[in-house]
Amino acid sequence: MSWHQGLLVSFDLETTGTDVEQDRIVTAALLRLEGDGRPAAKLTWLLDPGVPIPDEAAAIHGISTAYAQEHGCPPATAIEEITEALAEALRAEIPLVVMNARYDLSLLDRECRRHGLRTLTERLGHAPAPVIDPLVLDKHVDRYRKGKRALQALCGHYGVPLDGAHEAGADAAAAAGVARRIGEKYPAVALPSPRALHTLQEQAAAEQATSFQAYLRRSGDPRAIVEPAWPLIPYQAGV
Repeated sequence: MSWHQGLLVSFDLETTGTDVEQDRIVTAALLRLEGDGRPAAKLTWLLDPGVPIPDEAAAIHGISTAYAQEHGCPPATAIEEITEALAEALRAEIPLVVMNARYDLSLLDRECRRHGLRTLTERLGHAPAPVIDPLVLDKHVDRYRKGKRALQALCGHYGVPLDGAHEAGADAAAAAGVARRIGEKYPAVALPSPRALHTLQEQAAAEQATSFQAYLRRSGDPRAIVEPAWPLIPYQAGV
């Protein structure tokens, strides 16, 4: 049986911004999904991130600073629970679906460090695995398709419902749906071993980063070097 026919755990964050080194978690969701896509369990968190939530971020996910301060739990408490829930799933070798895993898992890693908590890597004794990233998989199986590849665009392309975009639970469910559709459509990634798929994505993500960096150089784009590591950007003290 291939991974897309079995149990999956899907994870999503909504945050204060897009900088994994500086931004904070606002909401999180972890869904356990049966092989047919039915939800078996759902965990959600609302945090008071301890910093103001920019208006631009609040406009996307709907959580204001005042709301988070009134209803959110202390960040260290939630981050401990989130990280341990992820570790529990990965210890059981349940594939973890994360759309743009490089972002969500790296930001969670930095939040653990910020609050003096053991990181996911430290809890597992190795980098998070097996992870399934619909963004990396889609770029791998359909490299030259034009257009956007954000979650909403992928849902449209693969015919996956997305009710309530930018709500962590809805996004997590949709990401798992996209991953399954890719597995169904492309036999090359419908591998029986989630670990083998993880290794394929490590290689694919590195190739995609190299290709995008070459594009930036050709176009004269001054943006920083594209990080090739996946699913976690290595931590650099002092950054």
